[in-house]
Amino acid sequence: MKRKAGPPLLGGRPMTTLSRDYQLEFELEVTTVKTIQKNWLTAMWRSPAMSSLIGQLTRVGIARIQSPNCSYHSMVQAQVSNRNTTRSTSLLENQYDRKAKCENSDQNAGGVQKFRIGENVSRKDKINFLVNTLLDLKDSKEAVYGALDAWVAWERNFPIGSLKMVLLTLEKEQQWHRVVQVIKWMLSKGQGNTMGTYGQLIQALDKDHRAEEAHVFWLKKIGTDLHSVPWQLCKCMISIYYRNNMLENLIKLFKGLEAFDRKPPEKSIVQKVADAYEMLGMLEEKERLLQKYNDLFKEKEKEGLKKSRKTSSKKSGNKKC
Repeated sequence: MKRKAGPPLLGGRPMTTLSRDYQLEFELEVTTVKTIQKNWLTAMWRSPAMSSLIGQLTRVGIARIQSPNCSYHSMVQAQVSNRNTTRSTSLLENQYDRKAKCENSDQNAGGVQKFRIGENVSRKDKINFLVNTLLDLKDSKEAVYGALDAWVAWERNFPIGSLKMVLLTLEKEQQWHRVVQVIKWMLSKGQGNTMGTYGQLIQALDKDHRAEEAHVFWLKKIGTDLHSVPWQLCKCMISIYYRNNMLENLIKLFKGLEAFDRKPPEKSIVQKVADAYEMLGMLEEKERLLQKYNDLFKEKEKEGLKKSRKTSSKKSGNKKC
């Protein structure tokens, strides 16, 4: 019988036995190398110099050590990045939630009503706040205009009604300089362009001893069309001219009104014009004026007699009772 062929021989030893021996030796060498590397790394990490270096890098937030055989990233970097990511995510979520709430509220309100600063503050409180602010400010146009701009920023529409109340309060306090500033600010915004506002302004300028400025404003804004200017406003300007001894301007204004065939409604107006003629030495013009409007004086005298009779009759009736 033929003998089965065995494993090949090498140096008198079978090849299978040699391969197993080499495998065991190889595994032993690998294990020994890994153990040496592990012990070397452990010793390296535990050294004082390496511990100090890692501490410094950890405070910065990143620790990375590289060696010829390995690399190390500390968990600090991951923790910091995770914290920042979580914080950013929460902030974005909060912003999204707020935006969603605002959008939902706008949708519920039909998309018309929106929250504004000062929306829940009463009108009276807003007026008092502005008045107190204006009274506490220094005499500076920039400061006053800035306060008014900030105050109006609360409102959806220009609060012309509230500003009128503010002006009335300032007039009661005789803060004429502030009244002038507020009205001029309103006009600069294109608001309050009415004869009533113009009258408030020229009166405040007169009270603030700025009659010349009131005269300039009259010529620029009011006196360009004397045909339609209310007599009450004309009377106010005539009185300003009269008090400030601006007699030529007074006479010129009155003649301008006469050119439109406008008859003065009150005796006091004609009397101021007559006094102006007299102080300027124009006596003939004075006589002509008094003769022309003599009926006004007679009507006033008749009204005075009627009033005196009524008062006397009331007194006599009281005596009888």
